[in-house]
Amino acid sequence: QVQLVESGGGLVQAGGSLRLSCVASGRTVRNYGMGWFRQPPGKEREFVAAISWSGDSTYYADFVKGRFTISRDNAKNTVTLQMNSLKPEDTAVYYCAASSQILAAVSTLYNYWGQGTQVTVSS
Repeated sequence: QVQLVESGGGLVQAGGSLRLSCVASGRTVRNYGMGWFRQPPGKEREFVAAISWSGDSTYYADFVKGRFTISRDNAKNTVTLQMNSLKPEDTAVYYCAASSQILAAVSTLYNYWGQGTQVTVSS
């Protein structure tokens, strides 16, 4: 089993930045692809970014390219999502997830999920 705990969410003005962290415990996530998803109010959960187990490969949703950066530190069992140039439409609950797939953009391919952290961007 893998337990994932996100942190770093909060309220920020448009144009600002936030850094989300996800710490894994239990089984190491060294061999798991990791991803971030989000669920805006009243909408379905959507893919944001993914990173391979080694950290060498990343994949982003079009709407965050150039603004968000995913990274990982396997020694610390941590995955980070740096979010810059935030927009009101980025408001959502952000979830960290672990997948047995190398670089997955589909939520059904993820085996473990965190509880989520709220990000609110004011205009």
